[in-house]
Parts: sequence; structure tokens; C-alpha cells
Amino acid sequence: MKKQRELRVDLGDRSYPIVIGEGLLKQPNLLTPFIFGQQVLVVTNETIAPLYLESIMAGLSSYQVESVVLPDGEKYKNLETLNTIFDTLLSKKHNRTTTLIALGGGVIGDMTGFAAACYQRGVNFIQLPTTLLAQVDSSVGGKTAVNHPMGKNMIGAFYQPQCVIADTGTLNTLDDRQLRAGLAEVIKYGLIADAPFFNWLEENINHLLDRDPEALAYAIERSCENKAKVVSLDEREGGVRAILNLGHTFGHAIETYQSYKDWLHGEAVSVGMVMAAKLSNALGWIPENDVSRTKELLLKCELPVSAPKDMSAEKFLELMSVDKKVLDGSLRLVLLKSIGHAVVTSDFDPNCLNTLLESRVPEG
Repeated sequence: MKKQRELRVDLGDRSYPIVIGEGLLKQPNLLTPFIFGQQVLVVTNETIAPLYLESIMAGLSSYQVESVVLPDGEKYKNLETLNTIFDTLLSKKHNRTTTLIALGGGVIGDMTGFAAACYQRGVNFIQLPTTLLAQVDSSVGGKTAVNHPMGKNMIGAFYQPQCVIADTGTLNTLDDRQLRAGLAEVIKYGLIADAPFFNWLEENINHLLDRDPEALAYAIERSCENKAKVVSLDEREGGVRAILNLGHTFGHAIETYQSYKDWLHGEAVSVGMVMAAKLSNALGWIPENDVSRTKELLLKCELPVSAPKDMSAEKFLELMSVDKKVLDGSLRLVLLKSIGHAVVTSDFDPNCLNTLLESRVPEG
């Protein structure tokens, strides 16, 4: 058995483990300590179900276990699809001791968590993330939500899982585009709070792109350590946790503009991080070299670094004004003081932002 890593999100009586390793989905004994009743509902999607659902169901055969298979894609992360989960829970008469298991990427994790937060005012749930983005980011920290046509993740709840079990073996079935999108979130951790990790990524990005198992396991562990530390300090994003959204205000605007159809979340965040770095440079906070390093690392991952050509500055500002970090009518952004040091601020020259949005040209 290969090395298994375990971290802990420290939230008092709601603390929970993150277990990282290869072949974990084949160990149902890892789940049983976190299932408190006899009813289980596994929520997954059409892409993941043929790969892992049968073995997960077989491993839980001692329970009253059902499954629901949702369509795959960000465009289905909405209230209508969420109701499919509630319909199954109600039709199968699941009670308050049921446990929901999210088997899939960030969309499945977000919707399953939100369903768990709402069903009978809150039931247990477990995260089994199968994409890199979910393993390093969305499965950890208790953010759950669905999208609205007017804004991403605007309907949701903070609701923590019982545990997160990240089987790195699932990354072998992940397509290249999804892997690269996940790397955007990995790079984010280096930018916001971990300069040595950013340096390591510059030196090892090819190992990650080649799916070297040890490099991936290290990157996942380091990312989760960074996120767990921030979440433990600020569970409900009242302050420091917002730094985890570097690039997301710009990125969410892009996703909303495209009706959640064309770009993956990590691709939009990649562009958003470059825009945040450029704005930080325009404000005199970071040197041009930091912008170049950020952009070059993302380009090595074949990620986009420029917003859609047809997205106007006016549309950007309109959609950014719906962002959850807007406070009392003031737009707050996550910007960089250096690689490894992010801040959440509304104290920036709006003319610099306007110039950035107006002067965008295709790059990369």
C-alpha cells in the first residue's frame, strides 16, 4: 500500500480529516466511521458513474444505499438539478440520519453539500472528490452552492462534510483539460500564501502535467494544508478566507457571461489571476517580473491568460458587481502584495481597474 497522507481541518466539534492517497475508493472501511445511520445516497454524474459507482455501491452493501446520477457540467449546477437529489431522498424515504456521498468533481460536491445542508435542515455528507480541482479546493472548507443565471454560487450555504477522501488514482482517468484546470487552483495557493510552494511548482510543473503520482500527492497535500489553515481561521469568509478567491471575481464574471457553458472554472480563474496580478502591478504593489512568472506558469499548463475577446469592460464591471465580495456597494478584490502574499481590499484606484479592462488584448 502506497503512502497515505492525512490532514485535519480544525473547526472544533466540526473538525474533520482529509485523507489523500491512491486506491482509497477501494477501501470502504474508510467511509464507515462517518456514516451514522443505515441510509446512504451516493450522488454522482454521467461521466463518473461508469468508472466508480458500482464499486462504491458494492462496498456499502451493508447499508440501505441508493444513487442518483446527474448530468455532467457546470451548466447543470442549478436549482432544477438540485431538486433531482431531493426527489430521490424523498421518494426513497430517507430520514435525518441519512448520509449523502458526493462522488465526483466540484459541481457534484457543491450540489451534494448544499442538498445535505437543506434536507430536513441538515444531514451528514462525505466528499469523495475525483478531479484535481475538487481534491485541492472545492471539497475542502464547506462552501456549497448552486449557480443562478445572474451570478455564480449565489445560492448556497456553509456546511462542512464529515470527511474528505481524495483518491489520487482517480486522476488517471481525468482528461488533460480537467487536470490543467485543477492546476490553476494549485498555483493559486502559491500565489496567495506560499511562495516556496510557487517556486516548487515552477520547478516541478512538468511532473504534475505528466501525472507523476508523488508530485501530485505532494501538490494536493500542500494545497489542502494551505486551505485548511485559512478555513480554520475564518470558516464563513468574514475576513482572511476571502484570499482563497484570488482571480475568482474576474473568473466568475467570465463564467456567468458564458452561461457556465464554454470554459471550465479553473480556466476562468487562470485568466482572473493574471488580471489580478496585472492590476496589482498597475497599482505599484508587485513588479512586472511577478506578473510574468504568474503568466508563464499558467501558460506551461496550457491555460488561458486572456478574457474572451467579445467581453466588454462594461460587461465585466456589471457582472463583477454581483460578486459575493461586494460589501455595502464597494467592490473588493483579492490582489497581490507579492508572490505568496494576497490581500482583500477595496482600497485601489478604480481608474487602474478600468484601464485594465479597457486595454485587454489577446495574449498567449
